[in-house]
Amino acid sequence: MSSQPISLSAQSDPVALAAELIRCPSVTPAEGGAIDLIQRWLEPLGFACERLTFADEGLPPVDNLYARLGTGAPHFCFAGHTDVVPAGSEAAWSVPPFQPAVVDGMLTGRGAADMKGAIAAFLAALARFTENGKPAGSISLLITGDEEGMAINGTRKLVKWLQENGETIDHCIVGEPSNPEIMGDMIKVGRRGSFNAQLTVSGIQGHVAYPHHADNPVPKLTALLAALTGEPLDDGYERFQPSNLEVTALATPPLAENVIPGEAGARFNVRFNPNWTGASLEAHLRDRLEEAAAAHDGGIDWTLSARTSGEAFLTTDTAYTDLLADCVEQHTGRRPELSTSGGTSDARFIKDIAPVAEFGLVGATMHKINEQVATGDIHLLTAIYHTILTRYFDAS
Repeated sequence: MSSQPISLSAQSDPVALAAELIRCPSVTPAEGGAIDLIQRWLEPLGFACERLTFADEGLPPVDNLYARLGTGAPHFCFAGHTDVVPAGSEAAWSVPPFQPAVVDGMLTGRGAADMKGAIAAFLAALARFTENGKPAGSISLLITGDEEGMAINGTRKLVKWLQENGETIDHCIVGEPSNPEIMGDMIKVGRRGSFNAQLTVSGIQGHVAYPHHADNPVPKLTALLAALTGEPLDDGYERFQPSNLEVTALATPPLAENVIPGEAGARFNVRFNPNWTGASLEAHLRDRLEEAAAAHDGGIDWTLSARTSGEAFLTTDTAYTDLLADCVEQHTGRRPELSTSGGTSDARFIKDIAPVAEFGLVGATMHKINEQVATGDIHLLTAIYHTILTRYFDAS
């Protein structure tokens, strides 16, 4: 990693910027020098940078950056994360994961797609946009090192800090790799919520040869899971597929093979649409469990612990999403689908303070061995971001 900031003239080359960021081994939640680099690149452009470190019980501290240029409205924000998932088997990579290389027009390295390439594209677009002076408003960057991890000490707390300090954002774009196959495929305008739960059924341990002296919790657990999965949660929502519950783990205590366990448990996740909030979904699932337990001969002793890691949302500011789609179509020739598919992102926190959408690079190789993106796509994304900035502030 270079110890000096890249020259201002070189900031127009997003591939060089992306390579510098990839060289920072910022495996979540380590900062790895990536946020340091971004700050050193932004300050010469006139951005006021605020470094914010948050910590929570039992979790390592996370370094975050809020950088703002200007003080007026409208205020456009770019949000992203510099943390990456572990590289996996480095021997399986064609190049060392944190020593990026361009081969046959492809930049390979951990974070190339998710999402250091997009951060580099925005930085390069900013360098070009500010050549003609400051915008008639404000531009900011909200950069976290905690998106791939627990997502507790990153954007979630940055948003709270913004609210407490009177920072108002009018619109935001997150640089997640939103395109499934080719640039211009898709803009994410919402996300399903994510609900995680642990269901535990208690019984009485005993010998398998004497089941009348025991109370096997396993059949009771399967009965409760059948009640949870037997009927659809809903029929879908505008731009959303039906909510879906998936059982992800089953467990009993490690015992001898001739022992009926005294406890059985299951983990499950629900990806839910805006028909529900986390609270209303939990109440509904508890009602199903109570009904099934009461209907079971002898009843069922069960407990449920649950956590909502993100609420469902849909961005309904069509003027904003149309502007983004127009800019993407201008450069790619394709009208992007406005989608809510996929998992979660930090947009689930930002939606509480501003209309938010996601557009970045092609995500086909994110989290994989030999994560890579086309260098031409990084340049294309830079041009799209530059046009978004230009049209956004021209319209203000």
